[in-house]
Amino acid sequence: MMTECSPQQLEFAKLGRRRVTADFEGGHLTSDAGGLLLREADRRLGLLDRLSGCFADHRDPDRTEHPVKDLLAQRIYALALGYEDLNDHDSLRADPLLALLVGKADLTGNDRRRDRDRGKPLASASALCRLELSRPDRAAADRYRRIAADPGKLDSLLGDLFLESFDRPPPRIVLDLDATDDPLHGKQEGRFFHGYYRCYCYLPLYVFCGDHLLLCRLRGADEDPGAGVVRELSPLIARIRSRWPDTEIVLRADSGFAREETMAWCERDGIGYVFGLSRNLRLQKMLSRALGKSRRRHIATGKPSRRYRQFRYRTLKTWSRSRRVVGKAE
Repeated sequence: MMTECSPQQLEFAKLGRRRVTADFEGGHLTSDAGGLLLREADRRLGLLDRLSGCFADHRDPDRTEHPVKDLLAQRIYALALGYEDLNDHDSLRADPLLALLVGKADLTGNDRRRDRDRGKPLASASALCRLELSRPDRAAADRYRRIAADPGKLDSLLGDLFLESFDRPPPRIVLDLDATDDPLHGKQEGRFFHGYYRCYCYLPLYVFCGDHLLLCRLRGADEDPGAGVVRELSPLIARIRSRWPDTEIVLRADSGFAREETMAWCERDGIGYVFGLSRNLRLQKMLSRALGKSRRRHIATGKPSRRYRQFRYRTLKTWSRSRRVVGKAE
């Protein structure tokens, strides 16, 4: 059977005076052409421009070939295309397609200043490493790592992107909190073994609203999942309320976040919450009648049976007050 090939070229946004097209004529080929769609999306959203504004560049402008935006674009596009390791850029820095995505006018690198960089239009793996390892409090005086991220601006950018995605304030939003493992395969700083995940890992905190990432914090695996939630969420909640004062905010998380500090803060600041509770003998006793009824119904019908009961509950030591609990007897 003959294939049905379209001879029509696909036209993308220009790079300066260069035309960017896709066709089926062969020549130099790439398996990463999907990155062009990401480039088109960023041209409309302007995410890389806004992200680069969250960094301070203390390098000498007269000796700088790769602006902060180019370094960020090179790293982010490579990650999106599946190149996670920095040492991938030892070869990727000579890739004309990645240079196109980054926005380099010299796609072949023939106009680079130094002979050793000729033919490589993009930054080296070591340059990207210095970007990632820079510290905001030391960048201005550091000899090599002179680009510093502003954590506050990065947090604000995530919040602004979320707020701008709505045409009008919603009546209610639900913020999902979770901590999950980030496995480690070497002896990284802050490395701890986590019994639940059965590996050495970090335990970052994530806050989502639907598909929107609002907050991410890298933490060690020796921390309680709910540790620092009030400290991390307070600026985010304040930012949302400053724009949407009438929107109801609800936090949702598993039992790892059902901590007195977090629940008391929510009650004090008018924030709703739905947290899971770990099973214990007292809770099972409170649900014993409902559990018995569900068990008998299941035996009689052979079908799943569940009942819900609500009651007031307070821990023996850690909670400052009784709280409403909804139990499921299944």
